[in-house]
Amino acid sequence: MRRNLYLSAAIFALTAGGASAQDLMFPIGEGDFNWDSYQAFADSHDYSGQTVTITGPWTGLDADLMESMTAYFEEATGATVEYSGSDSFEQDIVIATSADSPPNIAVFPQPGLMTDLAAQGELAPMEQDTADWIAENYAAGPSWVALATAAGPDGSESLYGFFYKVDVKSLVWYSPEAFDEAGYDIPETMEDLLALSQQIVDDGGTPWCIGLGSGAATGWPATDWVEDIMLRTQSPEVYDQWVSNEIPFTDERVVNAIETFGTFARNDEWVNGGAESVATTDFRDSPAGLFSFPPECYMHRQASFIPTFFPEDADADFFYFPAFESEDLGSPVLGAGTMFSITEDSEATRGFIDWLQTPIAHEIWMAQSGFLTPHTGVNSDLFGDPTIRQMNDILLNATTFRFDASDLMPAEIGAGAFWTGMVDYVGGADANAVAAAIQERWDAIR
Repeated sequence: MRRNLYLSAAIFALTAGGASAQDLMFPIGEGDFNWDSYQAFADSHDYSGQTVTITGPWTGLDADLMESMTAYFEEATGATVEYSGSDSFEQDIVIATSADSPPNIAVFPQPGLMTDLAAQGELAPMEQDTADWIAENYAAGPSWVALATAAGPDGSESLYGFFYKVDVKSLVWYSPEAFDEAGYDIPETMEDLLALSQQIVDDGGTPWCIGLGSGAATGWPATDWVEDIMLRTQSPEVYDQWVSNEIPFTDERVVNAIETFGTFARNDEWVNGGAESVATTDFRDSPAGLFSFPPECYMHRQASFIPTFFPEDADADFFYFPAFESEDLGSPVLGAGTMFSITEDSEATRGFIDWLQTPIAHEIWMAQSGFLTPHTGVNSDLFGDPTIRQMNDILLNATTFRFDASDLMPAEIGAGAFWTGMVDYVGGADANAVAAAIQERWDAIR
């Protein structure tokens, strides 16, 4: 599997612009799509003359892809879907709901804002049947239900979001050519990964490339490391308690995750350029060492977007950032994703949420570009690129899914003190002192 990441088919298909109900991307009934799910939905849903308005974060090519999927809902039901994408979605949806002029559906890129609007009574709760369907038909289904469940204005909890189109962060990138030449195998457990890292050192190499630099956001890649490690050393419940500040950063379980990250990032022999280079190396430049000759490093842990910054025609592949066999915590996956929430209820709007439960609603987008889904009923062979199918297999094999913790924390912590604390830590600060400083900041904003 190489770096031809899922763009060629989409670019070819979308050069003429977004699809419409009269211009479907794939002819109905042709190919290996789950057309039975389409036909069954069409037979039981008629929304002729109704309009569903949707606002979300997707613009450009992603907006075209979104519309190529909604075109099939239009064709099946007779409804009209009007999608509007915005780079300032978070601000726009707050303004729209405050002015009592929301769309029917808002697509939230993070659960936090959804939770806030649910508490304010700006969202309509979904049926228990929808929550039950997600729990039964999504890999790690209860995780997705929990992430999209929030308290309404009366304090009672309901499902307020339907996750659709998600991202995976628990990935380790490498050069198959470099691995093959050195005779290294893909590690199946975290114990294997630690042993491989030391073996590479013993063989005279450097196992890791790590960079935390990101301008004003310097430090965020380290938070992903810590979050992934938390999921591999503690139960999902402990992770949730950490995210909500029910247990503090100073808890020994959190400090342990920070120090485990230090096993990789603060070891001069394990990281390209030595530990002092980690904080100053830009995250976009850090994977370059994978592709030098001889390799400057053999592995780079980063999310699914990082190939954008690989050299042209780079020999790249990835494997799942493995779990500790000794901890017996299954196969947790860290990631992110978008949620569809009802901001202005209607019959057709409820029908659109039902539409998202059909395999075809996922397959149309995944057959084109940039789409991952935990829906266990889809045909994975429809992914146009084997690399993306491999990513989706990691998602489908997840026993637990959790959202990026720093995105769920207050911005002053998740996009502030946590970032800077990790920079201090890789620079030599004590983990307990770093954790105490982050927690002190969090306590101050209570």
